[in-house]
Amino acid sequence: MSRKPRHLSPEERALWDSVARQAAPMHKRRKPPAAPPEPKAPPKTPDPAPRYDPLPRFRVGQMADPKRPDDVLPGLGERLRAAPVAMDAKAHGRMKRGKLHPEGRLDLHGMTLSEAHPELIAFILSSQAMGRRLVLVITGKGRARDYEAPMPARHGVLRHQVPQWLNLPPLRQAVLQIAPAHIRHGGEGAYYVYLRKPR
Repeated sequence: MSRKPRHLSPEERALWDSVARQAAPMHKRRKPPAAPPEPKAPPKTPDPAPRYDPLPRFRVGQMADPKRPDDVLPGLGERLRAAPVAMDAKAHGRMKRGKLHPEGRLDLHGMTLSEAHPELIAFILSSQAMGRRLVLVITGKGRARDYEAPMPARHGVLRHQVPQWLNLPPLRQAVLQIAPAHIRHGGEGAYYVYLRKPR
């Protein structure tokens, strides 16, 4: 014989609710793990600009493009002529035309690099100390080399080296302008060196 289910009286329900409110659970319910955030789409970057290809593909039989710019270093004389003018513009124009007379000259003909460098330093610094403004440094054009040699050699080693020395310490502080000499003072085989006033 089955028993009828017994229902709580209002007093019993109130007592149960009071106890339930004050009781602490023995085992805390675990929160369900949060769903991982959806991966963000990477920001859209603009397509990079096409890079200039210095060596475009070449097909056999194709004509070379004569208008294509090259990156060959200009000649030494051309670089010196294109250098900004640091001295008085009027005096610079007269110097280029060979109208200014050099106050001193150094001839490095026939010297090796190790001999020429200290001579150049002594000449430039002593010329500046003496108050000279324009001096002439003669390097010569250089001897013709054997173009069949296995390694390429620069024509006129001193002619190329002297401007570099003049732009390095201890001479850089003394030199205001370097320019290829006029033909009457040696042309391509010599340089005008315009000096700063001594301090």
